[in-house]
Amino acid sequence: MKLPYLLLAGTMVSGAMLSGCAVADDVAENPVTEQGVVKITWQDPKSFRDVKAVSDIQSRYEARTFETLTKGLDKEARKILKPEQKLELIVTDLDLAGDVRPTFGATMHDIRLIKDIYPPRITFSYSVLEGDKVVMVGNEKLTDMSFMHNIGRANDKPLKYENKLLADWMKKTVEPKI
Repeated sequence: MKLPYLLLAGTMVSGAMLSGCAVADDVAENPVTEQGVVKITWQDPKSFRDVKAVSDIQSRYEARTFETLTKGLDKEARKILKPEQKLELIVTDLDLAGDVRPTFGATMHDIRLIKDIYPPRITFSYSVLEGDKVVMVGNEKLTDMSFMHNIGRANDKPLKYENKLLADWMKKTVEPKI
């Protein structure tokens, strides 16, 4: 008597899993985020070192992460770039601060453990454009090994370590050359 209910539940789970796979296939292969003076192409995010969701659907987490980083970089770029200039990046690797660890049944979701040994890293090529003219171009491979000691006052904003890494790069690399 319990067997039909068990089969029905298994069918529902399988259907849910299949529909989730269909949604994942709809995600752009190389998503582009644009905010103000910043445009970022995220080249092959499936190969990124660590952009793992811990309590969300992976595609939604990636989209939110990419949008948040684009907005943070735009905030810094507006302070540095001239009004007619634009910053374009092609990100080839991203490793968020921390490491995703399983909870082994303590909760439904994994957790992101933030420790000194898991610094944020980002690899990208960039160009600063003024109209159609290229003002500046380069490649970067950024890592902040002391990220936990450089954040300053209490900050509970999402992706605070990665945003600081990009803001520091703007101030140290782009600003002096503009």
